Amino acid sequence: MGADLCAILLAKYPERGRVKARLARQIGDDLVVELYRHFIMDSLAMLRRSGIPFVVCFHPADKREAFEALSGAGCECIPQRGRDLGERLMNGFVDAFSKGFRGAIAIGSDSPDLPEGIVIEARDALGIHDVVIGPSLDGGYYLIGFKSNTFLPKAFDGIAWSTDAVFRETVDRLKEAALDVLILPPWSDVDTLDDLIGLCKGGRNQNFNSSETMKYVLQHAEILGGGGH
Repeated sequence: MGADLCAILLAKYPERGRVKARLARQIGDDLVVELYRHFIMDSLAMLRRSGIPFVVCFHPADKREAFEALSGAGCECIPQRGRDLGERLMNGFVDAFSKGFRGAIAIGSDSPDLPEGIVIEARDALGIHDVVIGPSLDGGYYLIGFKSNTFLPKAFDGIAWSTDAVFRETVDRLKEAALDVLILPPWSDVDTLDDLIGLCKGGRNQNFNSSETMKYVLQHAEILGGGGH
C-alpha cells in the first residue's frame, strides 16, 4: 500500500500543565514543555523521512495557528475530536478515510526515537494484513493501522486507557472481529524519568543520537538528574 495511505500523528500543544504530567512532576513543567516540543519535532522529521503523506491531529482545537507554526509549511493540521483518547483515535481514522485514503496509520508523539523503518514496515504490511499494531513496553501501543475496509471503531471503545491492559484488550477486540493482525516489534514511549533515561541510553535507533530531543537533553544535563524542580 503506497501513496493511498497516510500517517496520523496525534499530538498535544506543548504548554505548562497539559503534557507529560508524570514526567513534569519529576523534572518540572518548564523542561517538560520544551522537551515535548522536541519530541514533536523529531516525530515530524521521521515522518518526512518516511515519505508517507501525513496529517497532524492536534489538541486543543484553539491551537491551530500555533501548531501550524510548529509543524512547518505544507503540513496539514486538523483538530482532534472526542472526549477521550479512544474517540480521538477513532475520529482521526474517520477523517483520514473521508479524505479518500484507503489506509491509515496512527502514531503518538511519545516515542521520538521511533525509526521511519517501522512506519514503512507498517505501511507495507497493510498491503497484506487487515490491521497492524505495535506494542509499547508499558502495555499500550505506539502505532495502529487499518485499511478503510477493515477499520474497526470498536477497537477504540471502552478500552481501559493509560493502563497496562490497552494492547491486550485491543488485540482481543481485533481478533474477535476475525481480522488478520500483524504485530510489530515492541517499542518504548516516554512517560517518566526512567523512560527518558532509557531513551537516551537505549541506542536502538542510532540516528536518534543527532535528534532534536538528544540535543536538548545534552544542553540541559539537569534533566536526567531530575533536577527541574
